[in-house]
Parts: sequence; C-alpha cells; structure tokens
Amino acid sequence: MLILCLNSGSSSLKFAVFRCDQGDNVELARGAVEGISQEHGRLWIRQPRDSQPQESQRSFNSHPAAFEAATDLLATLKLPNFSIVGHRVVHGGDEFDLPTLIDRQVLRTLRTLVRFAPLHLPPQIAMIELAQQRFTELPQVACFDTAFFRQMPEIAKRYPLPGFLWDAGVRRYGFHGLSYESILDSHDEAKRGRTIIAHLGNGCSMAAVRDGRPVGTTMGFTPTGGLMMSTRSGDLDPSVLIHLMDQPGYGPREIERLVNQESGLKGVSGLSGDMQTLIAVQGTNPQAELAIDMFCNCVRQQIGAFAAVLGGLDRLIFTAGIGEFAAPVRHYICHGLTHLGVTLDEAANARNDRRISTAQSPCAVEVVATNEELIIARQSAAKGLLQY
Repeated sequence: MLILCLNSGSSSLKFAVFRCDQGDNVELARGAVEGISQEHGRLWIRQPRDSQPQESQRSFNSHPAAFEAATDLLATLKLPNFSIVGHRVVHGGDEFDLPTLIDRQVLRTLRTLVRFAPLHLPPQIAMIELAQQRFTELPQVACFDTAFFRQMPEIAKRYPLPGFLWDAGVRRYGFHGLSYESILDSHDEAKRGRTIIAHLGNGCSMAAVRDGRPVGTTMGFTPTGGLMMSTRSGDLDPSVLIHLMDQPGYGPREIERLVNQESGLKGVSGLSGDMQTLIAVQGTNPQAELAIDMFCNCVRQQIGAFAAVLGGLDRLIFTAGIGEFAAPVRHYICHGLTHLGVTLDEAANARNDRRISTAQSPCAVEVVATNEELIIARQSAAKGLLQY
C-alpha cells in the first residue's frame, strides 16, 4: 500500500509518502509547505536519493493553496497511485482512541471538538475535506494525538474539579502523542525504566513515561496548556483570565487570541516566537534573553516535577525543532540538573549528536528526531488492512 500522510499545523503542512508492505515501511518522499498565510512561504520536497531538497520560495495564502501546491508537486514524482490518505488529528476528545476511517459522522464529531483545539483542528478538518475531494475513491484515516494518553492513569488525567466535570469530559487529554509514539517506536531503551521526552517545537509539551507507558504530560484539556511555547502561554493562574474578562476589550475571542497567538516567547520578547531568532539577538536584546531564560526555566521545572512522579530519571530525550536543533537551549535546560544525574557533553551537544550526555552520566540525555508521518503511515496501513 502507498500511504499519503498529511500533517497539518496552524501555519504549515507536512506531507510524506510511504510504501507499507508486510510490516516494512519505506519512505518514498517527504516535504512541507511552511509559512501558510504569512508573507514569506516555502515549499520543499525530498526523495531518499536526493542530496538536497527541491524547494521554492513563495507565499501561500491558505491551507487549500498549500494542499494544491503539495499534491501538484507530488504528482510530478510519478509515484504509483496512493492507496490511503492518513491524517494527523490533534484532538480526539472522548470519542476517538484508535485510528478511525473518516466518514460524514466522524467529520461532524470532529467539528464539535474545534473549540478544544482552535489553532489545529480547523486546518486539519479542511485538509481532510480537500483530500476527499481530490482523492474521491480513497479511504481516509484519522490518527489522533490524544490516543497515546488514553492509557495514562486517572490520577494524571484528572483536574481537581467536581466529578460532574470529569463526567463531562473536562480532563487532561495530552497532545503530541504521535511524536511520543514515534520516539518510543524507534528507541527500545526508552521503553524501559524512567524516561522524560521533551517535544519542543512551536508547540511544546513533555511526557513522563515509565516502561513505555505515559504516566504524566504537560498539555492538558487543550494544546494551550502546559509549558511556555512559541506563541502560547502555557499554564496560567485561572484567575488571570477571570481578571481579563472584566477588562475592556477582553472577551472570549480576544483572550483566546492572547493565550494562543500573542504570548509565550513572542509575548515576552516582543519580537518573535522563533527560538533561533531570539538566540541570534539574546546578547543585545534583554527581552529576548528573558524569554529564553523563562522558557528554559519552565522546562527545567517540569523535568524536576516528572522526575518526582517517576521516582528518578534514567533517560531524558529532546525532540522536535527546538529540541533537535537548539543546542544552547538544551544546555540552559540541563544546567542545574546534576542532582538528577544529568551531565552534558558540551561538544556532543554543540554537534547535535544522538547522545549528548557524558559516558559517565547516570542519566542518558539524547537528541532523537521525531517522525510523526511514519506513525501515521503505520496506523493508516493497519486500518486499511482491516478494512479490506
């Protein structure tokens, strides 16, 4: 089977094609449309034999425009016909805990969940509809980020709120589940003992994993909660939001925009939500330096909290854009974690090596690339086999 994997974000569309055959998963192409609805956009694609990606710089004013550009470019590769289209879907609510064939009822249910993930679900639903129109005969499979955390214990899912709200679905769902599944799938040692995985990108979360099973995560009811992020606030005292509701100009939509699009690194720095941009100017821009320090302190605090939940720490894994490529951030985060057995090899960290802790470090610290698209391919192929 040839699986087209679509991983849509609020301003990007990642895509990949895999051939899945009797348990073997071979990547045939991978690419992305970046900067959707921004002044400068980028479209790129790479096949395994390519030393450099094919790319073009242009603007993409919408997700439909990005989808058309991506699928048109894929068509030039003369690949065999696709068998299934697999989609990353951020929030499955209480309704979905397994990969699911998409029909009209599934789409109706997903629309009811938009309020829980307003940055992500609208473009993902739009991508499903576009793929249905373009590939009318193909089954479409939804792969849910929240599914990974359904096995998390109730003590980690539950908020200290009255029981009727738990019954109504107000709980910690957890996100980036496909990323965490990817890390564990490619890393047998991470499935044993006490592991913390830090998915640090535009969106940031962490998961505490004991013997391959999640026992805690930072994101909660929506992808806004948890760690400080690129433009998202992360956790706040709820009374801050109550206070803002009493201020002129702060209705629900304005508060949603504030915590999702105007806070985090961007809000504190007043400059950008892009970590590399802030690192480049931190020596001359005090607000950029403050934003970086706050971010690293937030992550460091959560590592300490999860180490307490796990009863110690055997392995710390960094992944996603910041986690994989921002060596200074990893250095700042790990500074002061010697009490947890973390000792960085600074040269290895600067090179973005796989292992960045010293050989003598009781806690292994690693940089592992995530591959959400591979998990989408595997889940979609398995669902397709059941269907046929």
